[in-house]
Amino acid sequence: MTKGFAVTRSLPTRRLVGLIGAVAALFALALPAVAGARPHFKVPKPAVLTFKVAKVGKPSNPSVAIVPFTPALYANCDDAPAEPKVPKTKLPDPCQEVGSVPYEYGIGEVEVTVEQYVAFLNTVDPFGRNTLHLYSETESGAAWPRFGQINYSALARAGRHYTAAAPEWNDKPYGFANFLRAARFDNAVANGKVLSKEESTSGSGNGEFRYVTYKVELSRKTGTGMYDMHKRAPVRTEESGFVIPSQNEWIKAAYYDRTGGGTYSYWWYPTDVASPFLSGHSPEQVTLDPETGDVTNAHGQSLANFHAEGQAAPYWCPSNQTQEACETVNPFHMPPKAYKKAFQGSLSTVGQAGTFGPWGTLEQGGNAVEWTDTITPPPFGAKGHRVWRRLHGGVPNAPLYQLWLSAVGLQPQDNTFFTATYPWLGFRIGVIGEGSGGK
Repeated sequence: MTKGFAVTRSLPTRRLVGLIGAVAALFALALPAVAGARPHFKVPKPAVLTFKVAKVGKPSNPSVAIVPFTPALYANCDDAPAEPKVPKTKLPDPCQEVGSVPYEYGIGEVEVTVEQYVAFLNTVDPFGRNTLHLYSETESGAAWPRFGQINYSALARAGRHYTAAAPEWNDKPYGFANFLRAARFDNAVANGKVLSKEESTSGSGNGEFRYVTYKVELSRKTGTGMYDMHKRAPVRTEESGFVIPSQNEWIKAAYYDRTGGGTYSYWWYPTDVASPFLSGHSPEQVTLDPETGDVTNAHGQSLANFHAEGQAAPYWCPSNQTQEACETVNPFHMPPKAYKKAFQGSLSTVGQAGTFGPWGTLEQGGNAVEWTDTITPPPFGAKGHRVWRRLHGGVPNAPLYQLWLSAVGLQPQDNTFFTATYPWLGFRIGVIGEGSGGK
């Protein structure tokens, strides 16, 4: 007698039921898709990303010795001075012999972009819960008009919660990475399905570069893969597949000259062989379109996105922001003068500096500083349980010495404060094992 029961309900009860139903309907809009849900809640297919990887050959190449942040290269650490001169803002670590890699491998021609990272977020976090801490509030254009790269919307469809904060951000390096974010991105690639793999070359003779372009459907699985994220200090678990480059892989790709040029076969900058003492041969600073971040002086060589002495740092403001917002609004509530001094330099469109490294990579010098998966002891005997890793590459607010081969910086792999407040932390993909190497 259900029909009769419904007819005999009192008016207040009917209103209450209706109200409960309306609230339930609104609540359902915020819930993820479940079995039998309407098509509106269907999770889109995983994203398909393309990575152009430069082949790096000459396995078992010689290493070179450096004292971090000092302007010299040595054949080995026995030749390095005991008390080297260093910039006033830096203290040296012990001498390191770096750059030798016993196998062939691949490394991304350019850094991972905002567009690629957005696709990754929407694939592995389709309901926008951010339980893996792959996104920070300071990354939005509203919170940080000048540097915020990615917006988040709680009310968006499944798989659409994350979007580029402005169209111009899509082809810029992702700049809010800690190592754990980079490793989970890599796991999504490593666990994904390779849809195609195409080889290509450019140049000729000793200047010929060889590439492999991978088209990969991402996996939603990020906890394991190349890196076991359940470990305190994740390391590579496979001998073949996609990786975050190691310190030696990164340095070799950026500086090692297979033809024997440079010093002990190493360039000083990823843009050319010049030593820091040779005036007129160090890279020049890029200039940027103030509305798009595109490089406007790519006809000049060699170029890098860094802060040259005596010049204003490279700068642009997203098209959907005002100049006032870019110059004043920040998530730390810093006054304009202090903000301008602390946050100089803008990331530029990937690949546009046009100055190739010795193996065909772009912007290993300048643009975002890049994570490697190399674990290193903490600086100056620091205590604690943090895991420290090496980074390389310089940033657009950094001076020229950050582009030196010896600029082997280090940071905790999961420094939450640093990730949220330093908008120039990037990474690029590498490949090891079968099919990854070059001659």
